[in-house]
Amino acid sequence: MMITRRSLARRTFLRGLGTTIALPFLDAMVPAFASSGLPGKKPVRMAFVYVPNGIMMDGWNPDYEGKLGELPRILKPLEAHKQDITLIGNLTHNTGRALLDGAGDHGRCSGSYLTGIQVKKTLVDIKAGVSCDQLVANEVGKATRFPSLEVGLEDARQAGDCDSGYSCAYTNNLAWRSETQPLPPILDPRALFERLFGDGTVLSPEARVAQAAERRSILDFVMGDTQKLKSDLGPTDRRKLDEYLSSVREIERQIEKASSDNAQIDPKMDKPYGVPADFAEHFRLMTDMVTVAFQADLTRVLTFLVTREGSSRAYRELGIPDGHHPLTHHQGKPELMEKVRRINEYHAAQFSGWLTKLKSIKEGDSSLLDNCMIMYGAGLSDGNRHTHEDLPTLLAGSGGNHFKTGRRIVCRRETPMCNLFMTMMDRMGVKTEHFGDGTRPLEGLDLS
Repeated sequence: MMITRRSLARRTFLRGLGTTIALPFLDAMVPAFASSGLPGKKPVRMAFVYVPNGIMMDGWNPDYEGKLGELPRILKPLEAHKQDITLIGNLTHNTGRALLDGAGDHGRCSGSYLTGIQVKKTLVDIKAGVSCDQLVANEVGKATRFPSLEVGLEDARQAGDCDSGYSCAYTNNLAWRSETQPLPPILDPRALFERLFGDGTVLSPEARVAQAAERRSILDFVMGDTQKLKSDLGPTDRRKLDEYLSSVREIERQIEKASSDNAQIDPKMDKPYGVPADFAEHFRLMTDMVTVAFQADLTRVLTFLVTREGSSRAYRELGIPDGHHPLTHHQGKPELMEKVRRINEYHAAQFSGWLTKLKSIKEGDSSLLDNCMIMYGAGLSDGNRHTHEDLPTLLAGSGGNHFKTGRRIVCRRETPMCNLFMTMMDRMGVKTEHFGDGTRPLEGLDLS
């Protein structure tokens, strides 16, 4: 720990046995920023949140442009964040459209979502392209513990509806380090927690059970560093630190509860350690940990696969026992279309809850959400017809007061989605003359 005249180095950690906890932005760190010529500057975080199987666009697109007024049904859960979001219409992924590649519509739309490159399947290999998040991670990731994080809530192989390794590779992954190397998302909250705060030790299932029987909070192991740090902080920073560590402990508690609940349901269940049975709880746990990672500047780049593309997950908590994917092939039947709308609303409500959390966390005179740009959307618009134009696209946060929010922008038809990616990459300091089928940053998004 580095403390000089009640000021903290930006990279200050609480350390204990097998534990490393980075700190959030504190007022005591301002001198460290000032000495670097960047007084109080907070990092910008970039995230992509992907929902599967398209969205019922009659409940997504407003019938107006400009300042956001009444939100359509599917976006109603985001009403409290209306001034923090930007809706962008008419973005297209041409590379997701039907080609003789054998990958299938769902494989193409997710496999090319962040790459803008046509996915290809051969007898011996799969090929996509380097995704935009990884191009950014290669640059800004040098300043953080993790260049990027990849998280998700469902794996096709666990769901039992993945027909081949090829389609799994496309539908299970958003991030691609190279054209043949996807980065699989972490699904288990315990695994993500241990990656963020542990020492990297991989435990066997037996060791996990033994550890759980005598588990202590990781905060117990850093108690000495914590008390020493508090004695050198002002009251505002002490409150911020207490709130931050309390959120870490609450995440621990929820993971322990999920582990216990799973054991009570079926101790022989082949289920990742600590994955909640409840979708909303699982979503909240993963986003709570991502929030901590953003607060502590452990990473600035995230991909979040809400569920895999082509998912046939049932939402029994909504009274919907039918699989999501089959429902989207509703053939115009009103009762099936209504079920899809309810699933779309449910996903939007979980996302809204995360935005509420991000907005509640202060970073200087702004919020954590203000210093994020989080894209929420899908690789299909109409899931019934498998259309790849006018994709549902929402940008939350202003990227550090860079984007003008609270409005709807309608681009010219067939505008490449990759133009938006180029804008986001540029904001992260990664400039490129083209990306995928994108040729220039998206116009009309910046404040200027």
